[in-house]
Amino acid sequence: MREVRLLSLFAGTALTVLLASSASAGTTPLTTIRVAAGLSNPLFVTHAPGDYNRVYVVEQRSGNVGRIRVLTLPGYGLLASPFLSISPVSTGSEQGLLGLAFHPRYNDENNRRFYVNYTNSSGATVIAEYRALNPLTADPNSVRIVATIAQPFSNHNGGWIAFAPDDTEGYLYVSMGDGGSANDPGNRAQNLTVLLGKMLRIDVDGPDNIPNSGDEDEFPADANINWAIPPSNPFAGGGGNPAIWAYGLRNPWRASFDALTGDLWIADVGQNAWEEIDFQPGNSTGGENYGWRCMEGFACTGLTGCTCNGPGLILPIYNYSHAGGNCSITGGYVYRGCAMPDMHGIYFFADYCTARIWSFRYSILGGIQEFTERTAELDPPNFTINAITSFGLDAYGEIYITDQGGEVFKIVPNQPITDCNGNGIVDECEVAAGVVPDLNNNGVPDSCECVGDLDGDGDTDQSDLGILLQAFGKHDGGDINGDGVTDQSDLGIFLANFPCSQP
Repeated sequence: MREVRLLSLFAGTALTVLLASSASAGTTPLTTIRVAAGLSNPLFVTHAPGDYNRVYVVEQRSGNVGRIRVLTLPGYGLLASPFLSISPVSTGSEQGLLGLAFHPRYNDENNRRFYVNYTNSSGATVIAEYRALNPLTADPNSVRIVATIAQPFSNHNGGWIAFAPDDTEGYLYVSMGDGGSANDPGNRAQNLTVLLGKMLRIDVDGPDNIPNSGDEDEFPADANINWAIPPSNPFAGGGGNPAIWAYGLRNPWRASFDALTGDLWIADVGQNAWEEIDFQPGNSTGGENYGWRCMEGFACTGLTGCTCNGPGLILPIYNYSHAGGNCSITGGYVYRGCAMPDMHGIYFFADYCTARIWSFRYSILGGIQEFTERTAELDPPNFTINAITSFGLDAYGEIYITDQGGEVFKIVPNQPITDCNGNGIVDECEVAAGVVPDLNNNGVPDSCECVGDLDGDGDTDQSDLGILLQAFGKHDGGDINGDGVTDQSDLGIFLANFPCSQP
């Protein structure tokens, strides 16, 4: 087993190094555009699997109601009716509706499930499952409470939830803060018998991997815990609460997976001096101790019972101080989108208090490279980003920023893009995603060209029909669909687009 694990770790390290060494420098000039306004405390943006037509925006609270709103793409239309409303939720500054994750098999007709993380009116963390009726409406009566976890204080509730990008088992990751107050007075983050100060990994489908089949609750004697345990969890066989995946965290407000490598990035909010980014490679078997409450960033806290830089601790890959007004890290994402290929592999993050934004590349052997402050670059024309609560992604992999003041922004190239249909999305991204048809496979949406324009004059007309008929039954000349021969299929496509003049 040791040899297998070492081989796995080597393979993961090699992949990370290869990706870092092969990446081109991120030189695309960037900016942000405002895509939504008028929201109530927005703090997350995400998408359902394979859904390129919309993103979902989490509103922390409006009064004591947490809501999930729908923002349509392209065009960025914010629908008035929420996808789901949850009430009552707690109204503390770190409470309310905090997280949203769609099941990896959400698109299966018998699934349609998604999960939320919120604090109820008693201040407890609730993980709940719902089912969507359609892409615009969820069924509020479909709720299944997966867990209710008591919180001793109103701060440090964590709130992030997600499935790993390669998930096939229904294993949900849940970030839990240390329970609040200051300096973790209960030393909960280091206590392996409690769930606070941890990254959890739970099985929401049960051993049969079928949602709502009746085997999801492996703890029927505990009314507050209705989940199953992944057998590969580090403490599944004992030594700690079996739901724990990693520990030693203070308030992992936002985390994310690298969509390509599966690496887990955890932005852990610090105490008085340091903010940190913890890193878990995608091939990890869990069990990491990230050091809190004995370490804050790379600094030793000196708190009772702590060993400075103790053995077995996993120190952050990066930390920054509270100098200049910084106070609370907002974790972001590794960019794997389509619009800016040279930015692939670059991690974006921010500080909530100063709204400063930074980015860098990271590899296990090469460390941090291309560290860049992007605050001025990402300052939106005619608008202001004031308090960054979260980052998010759409199905294309493009990055969004939520501002507590009610706005959502999107990071975009600050240079012309190839966008023949004028919808704000790079043509090749739409074609690659299958969102728009490209019957002749030339990388240009069919709506932007006259399919069947065989003579290249921009129109599909009688002269093109003559070319097609002359080439009929041959290899080239009239092969509109690119299958290597001019035949009935090509004629059908031609007639469906005849006549046509370029817009």
